[in-house]
Amino acid sequence: MNSHRAVPRAIAYRTRGQGHGPIVRLMSPSDLGRILKPFVFLDIFEMDAQTLRAFAMPGAGMPIHPHSGIATVTIITEGWLRFEDPANGSGRIGYGGVEWMRASGGVWHGKEMTAGEGVSHVQGFQLWVALPAELENAEPESRYIEAKDMRSAGPAVVVVGSYEGTSSPVPAPDGYNYLLVTLKAGERWTYTPPPGHTVGWLAVAKGALHAGEAVDAGEMVLFEQRADPIALQAGVDGSVFVLGSAVPHPYPLHLGMYSVHTSREALTSGERRIAELGRKLNEGGDRRTAAGTVPVFR
Repeated sequence: MNSHRAVPRAIAYRTRGQGHGPIVRLMSPSDLGRILKPFVFLDIFEMDAQTLRAFAMPGAGMPIHPHSGIATVTIITEGWLRFEDPANGSGRIGYGGVEWMRASGGVWHGKEMTAGEGVSHVQGFQLWVALPAELENAEPESRYIEAKDMRSAGPAVVVVGSYEGTSSPVPAPDGYNYLLVTLKAGERWTYTPPPGHTVGWLAVAKGALHAGEAVDAGEMVLFEQRADPIALQAGVDGSVFVLGSAVPHPYPLHLGMYSVHTSREALTSGERRIAELGRKLNEGGDRRTAAGTVPVFR
């Protein structure tokens, strides 16, 4: 919908998160994730060529680490990353593409993508989504979907979910939308959430937005928990941002170091499984591909 007459849904909270080198943590399961669940974690990352090379080195950058009970969604807003995986082929994830990894009962990952040839700068987001009880300890799955295979509704790439009759090819559970949006300078756009999507937030990668109040690059804002439209207008340099809406996750969050589950019993099961996978991973030795990636272990 592109009606500029919609009344803006008010911003309830805003944050610039906490920086960790080239990564800024905007939301964690122990803070804003408890308000925005099923969305429980959001990082924005930005790396130059030197940092990209360092992150790709064995033992450096983001270490290989486990997850259970969640799905991770990684998208790129600038540059591109290469994937190579015996189970998923090889290709590139740039603007509009997505790495979807449903950790469910347990995976280890962290180096499954590497810098693309000639790329001098990469920016993107990694989101975690809490899974429903029937999926939190199921068999995991991971997919890489290139930009050419994704679908858009107006200025929005439908990363997860369905919007304005357009559905994402990502096999995510129902109940939430995640969009990657680019607006031109001064462009107005209104997001009308599906029925029941009272959770709403956005985070700006580039440029600025007006959402009743100014929202600048690097900021994340939470909207009032109601199902009204979110009316936006890009600043003079345009804007690139991600936006999420959802039906509230009906379960409490039970947290491990890298895991989020709906109950203590489910968390115990997930952590037992990732410990077992960790032992097998160590016994298996070097799994690095010719491209320098280490495929998801599950």
